[in-house]
Amino acid sequence: MSSIRIVSYNVNGIRAAMNKGLVEWLKTDPADIVCVQETKAHKENVAHDQITRLGYHDYWFPAKKKGYSGVAVFTKIKPDRVEYGTGHAVSDDEGRVIQLDFGDIRLINAYFPSGTSGEERQTYKYQWLDEFYNYIEELRRRIPRLIVCGDYNIAHNEIDIHDPKGNKNNSGFLPGERAWMDKFLGSGWVDGFRLLNPDPHHYTWWSQRFPSVRLQNKGWRIDYISVTDPLKGDLIKAEIFPDVKQSDHCPVYLELRK
Repeated sequence: MSSIRIVSYNVNGIRAAMNKGLVEWLKTDPADIVCVQETKAHKENVAHDQITRLGYHDYWFPAKKKGYSGVAVFTKIKPDRVEYGTGHAVSDDEGRVIQLDFGDIRLINAYFPSGTSGEERQTYKYQWLDEFYNYIEELRRRIPRLIVCGDYNIAHNEIDIHDPKGNKNNSGFLPGERAWMDKFLGSGWVDGFRLLNPDPHHYTWWSQRFPSVRLQNKGWRIDYISVTDPLKGDLIKAEIFPDVKQSDHCPVYLELRK
């Protein structure tokens, strides 16, 4: 049985992550396709040959602003087509979405905005969520087999956050954000990890302000690989790799039948 192995990983600055062993981890062949977010770099400013030497094709969509946001995909399976952005000006200027076609499957690597820096960004986050939802709904009519992986910057349910009561007024766990996840996952999408792993205490991000919280596993699950219903029956395995530590996030993994 052949399968496709996908990893999604917010690296919180790819050059910093490479200095902390990212390339060494990639040498272990963790996936066929590695989607990274928050690269904070343009391709020409990264020693990307260290990655391509491992057999990956690399595709980068950086933010116009240096040292900010940005997404990239490293894939051992050559895509049939690559699309940069969604046509929404602010999102594309911030390098938030890159899309790759593999046969009849489209893989969307997305770095959802954070609202933690203040009201203006939280307002934009809601705007982005609405734009993205409408975009993928329209896309799904043409391409039913879709995967959206990335840092969603939202913990969906209480099981996805170590302290739901203490964080109920914090960006990333606000009622409006969680309602968006309800709408998204209620409209023909499946949260791959949660479908296969119903148990608690699985997180993908830990605050760096308090280093002890990762040791104590006081985290948030805000990184996802979601698939549309036509792919649901093809899911084989979904995992989170908390022991991979080049970032304040950790990689998430999904394997599905070809």
